Amino acid sequence: MTTPHIPIRVGIIGVGNWARHGHLRVLELLPQYQLQAVHSEHRERAEAAAAEYAIAQVADSVDALVNNPDVDLVVVLNTAPQHEQTVRAAIAAGKDVYCEWPLTTTTGASEQLLQMANDAGVRHIVGLQRRHAPHNRYLQDLLQQGYVGKLRSVRLHVSTNYFQALRPNALRWTAPEENFSSVIAIYAGHFLDMLFTATGWPTSVSGLLVNQFPQVTIKETGEVLASSAPDQLVLSGMLEDGAVISIHIEGGKRNGSGVQIDITGDQGDLKITNRSAFGDVGDDYVIEGAHGDNLALQVLPLPENYLRLPASSLPSAVLELAELYYVYAQDVAEGTHAAATFEDALRLHRLLDAAKSATEKAIDI
Repeated sequence: MTTPHIPIRVGIIGVGNWARHGHLRVLELLPQYQLQAVHSEHRERAEAAAAEYAIAQVADSVDALVNNPDVDLVVVLNTAPQHEQTVRAAIAAGKDVYCEWPLTTTTGASEQLLQMANDAGVRHIVGLQRRHAPHNRYLQDLLQQGYVGKLRSVRLHVSTNYFQALRPNALRWTAPEENFSSVIAIYAGHFLDMLFTATGWPTSVSGLLVNQFPQVTIKETGEVLASSAPDQLVLSGMLEDGAVISIHIEGGKRNGSGVQIDITGDQGDLKITNRSAFGDVGDDYVIEGAHGDNLALQVLPLPENYLRLPASSLPSAVLELAELYYVYAQDVAEGTHAAATFEDALRLHRLLDAAKSATEKAIDI
């Protein structure tokens, strides 16, 4: 394992939309990090990022970046089909590695990366940042403190305007199912991890995956691509304590998209909402609750002690990412392991595999 440095010196691989919108701005915000090197297949993107964020080095290749002695943490932000090879290179170089979710395009490959990272003794982080967001930490505490009593049911609905039949060229790689980059692979992964971190994970599930956009048209060119990637997920199951779960995640919703979670216990209820599944400035989660019987839900303001980031004007979805980086820096400084890891990614892969398997075994009536 590399010797921890404060600030942690970061090498970025991939300068796409999320790197520019999220990671670069977060790493500039947090004093625990220093942007040290950057690489992109499109060198002009790397050079532009280096100029804007005062990044000292532009690497000519993945190998050059991961073997750079001035880099402590390699951050993998290229497309999902490229993750496996890039993460392997970082681990082989003995570097701690952050990889965006999805970790890889298959469960088997993710299993191998987890084993490889553990064998090498490097720290590994996966981009499942929503579990660390202030609202989710508060929700987890409310549940553990018995606000609703014993859980009886948990319902989650997530919808997004993205991933319609008409998509920008920047999202063309989301169409092939084998790229594991659909709205289900990406958004279901993020929101299921967020929810189950708070409520506990299911012990059994059944699921249904549906593709309602078999053809995807590229907005800029009119090119039509065949797509078998799912755009809706319905999941049901049971938590360890006997509570039932009901999940619906859908892409391509034209209007009124967002997030709603309803949690019912034997002593009270909670409702968590956000008008956006990918929050802009001000798109914050609202938690409402009632402890008792036949009461109106009241807003439960987020206590200030859940806020820990430097002041900024960054969008809420970007601040969620900052929370993950905050936790990882704390892990490095204190020798803890609280940030989401490849092990958490593998658990999600297996959960989505179970939903797909249940779909394939569905019986017509």
